[in-house]
Amino acid sequence: MSSLFALSDDQLRAIALQALDLARSLGASDAVADISESVGLSVSTRRAQVETIEHTRDKGLGITVYIGTRRGNASTSDFAPAAIRQAVEAAHSIARFTAEDPAAGLPDEETLEQAPRDLELFHPWDLQVEQAIGIAQAAERAAFAVSPQIVNCEGANVYTSSGHFVLANTRGFCAGFPYSRHSLSVTPIAQDARGMQRDDWYSASRVAAALASPQALGEYAARRALARLSARRLRTRRVPVLFEAPLACGLLGSFVQAASGGSLYRKASFLVDALDRPLFAPHVSIHEDPYVPRAIGSGAFDEEGVRGCSRDVVADGVLRGYFLSTYSARKLGMRSTGNAGGAYNLELRSKLTAPGDDFEAMLRKLGTGLLVTELIGQGINYVTGDYSRGASGFWVRDGEIAYPVEEITIAGHLREMFANVVAVGADRLERGGRSTGSLLIDGLTVGGA
Repeated sequence: MSSLFALSDDQLRAIALQALDLARSLGASDAVADISESVGLSVSTRRAQVETIEHTRDKGLGITVYIGTRRGNASTSDFAPAAIRQAVEAAHSIARFTAEDPAAGLPDEETLEQAPRDLELFHPWDLQVEQAIGIAQAAERAAFAVSPQIVNCEGANVYTSSGHFVLANTRGFCAGFPYSRHSLSVTPIAQDARGMQRDDWYSASRVAAALASPQALGEYAARRALARLSARRLRTRRVPVLFEAPLACGLLGSFVQAASGGSLYRKASFLVDALDRPLFAPHVSIHEDPYVPRAIGSGAFDEEGVRGCSRDVVADGVLRGYFLSTYSARKLGMRSTGNAGGAYNLELRSKLTAPGDDFEAMLRKLGTGLLVTELIGQGINYVTGDYSRGASGFWVRDGEIAYPVEEITIAGHLREMFANVVAVGADRLERGGRSTGSLLIDGLTVGGA
């Protein structure tokens, strides 16, 4: 690791502790320092030609100073002693003139993680530019080889990033860990007499060897684009809707947004005062686990150093927990759930899911209705729960895909959508720390012609 980063873990710790000492010397009652360093490479090709090669090397120090319940924050990317002092002084000056905030302050000591686990999140990829170009080009070639109807490509991208950080505060917490993340994506374009259609696919992992092969990725993305050719519109109707697994992961993200402390204490969520009340269908549970080895959504502690918890956020359809930081928990009169920075690995489960409930089985459960494979726009009102998104996908008749559809909208209410989950597929997929199979929801309004 020493050859990958300019600074060692010990050097990061020394700088963080130096910043805390400076804050104390200025009269701060408490302080927290977050120091990090990362390196990365991103290569994009389009029709086998290199479009971009981007090397990144970032570092930064953030310092938050507390004077009682007044708070100030400053940052610097310069680790020279003079620059660090200037940042600490700036944070202290800001704290002196901000208003009192009873919820401000460091986490309680008993909530801090005292023995961080090694979750094996650091797997750097020794990737040279020439290799990355070859991988991206291979994904594009595989897409073009599927059919002459693949006539263009918006490009392929290969990305790798590794970093390490240290978080320290004046309550004695000082810890950090290295991490990595890698991805591969491609976006082919298909054409027939009625026009063009695009689709994409990507693979992401902490471990480069776990990524999909560029050949498999390119072929799958191309077949998705081809399947969308000659899409039609639908007449407005109310039908059951099957959300493909990647979009079901997006619905999990909507749940997290509504159940997060920032939305709740601002009264900007339809889930205010919803704790311990039915929310999803009774067969549905949502499990959170911060400690899955090598998983993208894992972390030994949150952005404040607070330990997470393996728990059922939703159990038998009932909302059992929110996602709270120390600040939002205090605003709500509750305790932190260790979710400063967001949710950890979330898995949506159903007691009704059988091992054989693959994608084809889910189509049969849908019967006649809409399969959604792409959502467009941000039409979610988290205050009311109203849901309206542009969409495209496929009309399904008697459990089989009949034809592609586009230029439609899906409308409903998140509370009703969660309550009307009919089935969760065994075709499980992970996207951004969220895992679920395809999701069948009854009774949504599909708007079209």
